[in-house]
Amino acid sequence: MPIEIETPHGPARVSVETVVDARGVLVLGHGAGGGVAARDLVTAAAAARAAGLASALVEQPYRVAGRRSPAPAAQLDAAWLAVVDHLRTSGLAAGALVVGGRSSGARVACRTAAASGADAVLCLAFPLQPPARAGKPPAPSRLPELDEVTVPMLVVQGASDRFGVPPGAPGRTVAVVRGDHALRSDLGAVSEAVAAWLADLL
Repeated sequence: MPIEIETPHGPARVSVETVVDARGVLVLGHGAGGGVAARDLVTAAAAARAAGLASALVEQPYRVAGRRSPAPAAQLDAAWLAVVDHLRTSGLAAGALVVGGRSSGARVACRTAAASGADAVLCLAFPLQPPARAGKPPAPSRLPELDEVTVPMLVVQGASDRFGVPPGAPGRTVAVVRGDHALRSDLGAVSEAVAAWLADLL
């Protein structure tokens, strides 16, 4: 049963699934236009539970309020930090804290990794380079958001993702799987990548 958690920008809705003798928790956020039912999020959460972590899927306040357009980054980050803090103080997030999400949710997790005290970050379909628009200058790369993370990180990216594929780096593992930005083409590969990384991490 989802729980509502108050944030500075309205209530967030969080679906928590626990496991016996949990070694920690994986907290995941959704993409800009989607929700927590995205298949890659559900797959990653299931892989985490199989590895002995509880899972928490976080629906941002703008989605809870019925809005489709995402809130500004500062509001997303503040709401996310309020949720993670609540999960920790309530005892729902004891042990290792792994944060992450898909697309926009992955960006939020990266930007707030230090402030949340995360032990690791999982990015699904990180939107590295916004596609070019006719008559517009290229948008800047979001690689600095990945580079700012100092804890172990896994990026699971579709080989044909229109946002490109981030490079690997010390502490950052990049798993390229079949498919595009939706990461629906090979959910088995997504699960395997998450499971293998968590096994090494824990």
